Amino acid sequence: MPSLKDILRYETGPLGLDLDEATLAGFDQFYELLVEANQRFNLTSLVTVEDVAVKHFLDSLLAVPVIRRNPGARLIDVGSGAGLPGLALKLTLPDLQLALLEATRKKCSFMESAARSLGLEGVHVVWGRAEDAASDTRHREGYDFAVARAVAEIRVLAEYCLPFVAVGGLFIAYKGPSAREELAGAAESLRILGGQAEQLLEYQLPRGGGGRFLVCIRKVSKTPETYPRRAGAPKKKPL
Repeated sequence: MPSLKDILRYETGPLGLDLDEATLAGFDQFYELLVEANQRFNLTSLVTVEDVAVKHFLDSLLAVPVIRRNPGARLIDVGSGAGLPGLALKLTLPDLQLALLEATRKKCSFMESAARSLGLEGVHVVWGRAEDAASDTRHREGYDFAVARAVAEIRVLAEYCLPFVAVGGLFIAYKGPSAREELAGAAESLRILGGQAEQLLEYQLPRGGGGRFLVCIRKVSKTPETYPRRAGAPKKKPL
């Protein structure tokens, strides 16, 4: 069985990534932190070396070729959970200015502890719901990128995420096989929220990890102040 470092070393090549030994060691440590914390409370159902390497870490890194075009970018990971994709992106792009938004306090505590243990600077953990944080002037339209992974369908994600993105910035949704259908159904919500579909990037994760898509949505105009709506409304009644 190959090690986590071996899987990442070999499988990141097709993404155009060449992870150095220090970065690989960081991912190895992140894995150990994740597994240890998972014994105390539920962070992930995936715990084997191969599953975490492929379905969490490699999946998270799919967006690196897009994000690294903007060195020192400000990025918010909405619904970050165990710090994925945010902390994986930060390990690979150390100059990233990262905010991790999560509504569950235990998960926030884990991410704070993990960032310290990994020696990562420029990481800010935000405890709260997207609907509330996006109305805060410290966060609203304050980021070059917003990313979300395994949170909700695109119509809902757009209302959660686009208010965080500065005009000209990019919202990136990590999606599975339903990406095309979700994007087609989100045209009106994107128009209302100031977004415009720009790219749909398709990937096949190695080692049987399955097909993945990155849905890239450009922020072309300011999001009306009435959005996002109050907590729970985006999911209960999508635009």
